[in-house]
Amino acid sequence: MTDPDDTIARSAGRIAATGRQPRIAVLLGTGWQPFVDRVASPLRLPYGELPAFPRLGVEGHAGELTLGRVGAHEVAVLAGRKHAYETGDASVMRGVIATLAACGIKVLVQTNAAGSLEPAMRPGELMLINDHLNLAQRSPLVGETGSARFVDLRDAYDPVLRTRALAAAERAGSALHQGVYAWILGPQFETPAEIRMLQQLGAQAVGMSTVPETILARRHGLRVLALSMITNMGCGIEDEALSHANTLAVAHAAQASAVPLLEAIVGALELG
Repeated sequence: MTDPDDTIARSAGRIAATGRQPRIAVLLGTGWQPFVDRVASPLRLPYGELPAFPRLGVEGHAGELTLGRVGAHEVAVLAGRKHAYETGDASVMRGVIATLAACGIKVLVQTNAAGSLEPAMRPGELMLINDHLNLAQRSPLVGETGSARFVDLRDAYDPVLRTRALAAAERAGSALHQGVYAWILGPQFETPAEIRMLQQLGAQAVGMSTVPETILARRHGLRVLALSMITNMGCGIEDEALSHANTLAVAHAAQASAVPLLEAIVGALELG
């Protein structure tokens, strides 16, 4: 049986051997992949060279780690994640987040594609996540022992980082919504009744990722910032057929505004 601690150590060692010392990690979800082209002096490592990293199986997730610079910051950009819906296991990104922590990463910036629960928040627009609902009620920490598994999620999405992000968006003249992200397991989309339930629970967007990684990041002491690219209206809000192909198409159209804003936000972050 493979020792997970050994795979994390070997993955961190492979990254350290490059001589790069990233302090910010950016995890790219569906639609955000062109951000890697904004990284200066890129050095690319396929996930296959990092034993703690998963093999990916969803279109739009490349499975590559890029080390370089964005603004004044050394960064590690992760092109793609493995989702809990692929195996039913909420801990599939555990080795990745533990490796980032072992490499000295202090901030995890997450991105995703999501459905809007607010009629005024339209496809192509962006939402800054200020809290989440774990509707799947699964945890990536199941099976751990000791007190570190009892993670405080009061400020899961760091208030100081959110303030920086909002200020960067304002300087760029870009609209940036804020709201609560509801995580559902998927991979099927929600029913109209489920969308109405999520609205009643106080969520503004819904998606199939991000929450497990946030829990893992907080367990390792990383600060988290997260952005959702709105790719569709929730089922039943409008007369719209939902599909992954439509998600990819809308995300592709939104990249021209979303990717420069993400670059501005990452460049504006402070690690102190």
